[in-house]
Amino acid sequence: MSIQRVKEYMSRFGVQDKIMELEVSSATVELAAKALGVEPARIAKTLSFKIPDEPRCLLVVAAGDVKVDNSKFKHTFGFKAKMLCGDEVEQLTGHKIGGVCPFANPEGTEVYLDESLKRFDTVFPACGSGNSAIELDMAGLEKLSAAIKWVDVCKSVVAEN
Repeated sequence: MSIQRVKEYMSRFGVQDKIMELEVSSATVELAAKALGVEPARIAKTLSFKIPDEPRCLLVVAAGDVKVDNSKFKHTFGFKAKMLCGDEVEQLTGHKIGGVCPFANPEGTEVYLDESLKRFDTVFPACGSGNSAIELDMAGLEKLSAAIKWVDVCKSVVAEN
């Protein structure tokens, strides 16, 4: 079970007890925000992308109210943003859809944090299941995710509505 791997991983940092297992689904930004009683933007969603010609993936953790800007992504990473297909998600991230997170991923997984998160004191990423989360500040998220670096690859969804 993916959440168990995340708990074991978090125990190395002494924060496994901060993981919340919710009574209801938190598998989408909207469901997570409702379950946690926070604005959707504070849900730190983990987006998974295929690295061309590689048997591994790249993860971008972003605020719940943004989406990937394809031109920024290509400029930053050097290839077109292509999200993992459903059957690739668990294989390449170690987590099922709805529980994908930047923790306890397979070796070689690259984790990046999007600048969209920096406007918050704390955010809530998933912890390996469709009903889990942890509240982290930016320093904690950076450390626990073993992020390579901060990137600016997203744009506001609100601006397009």
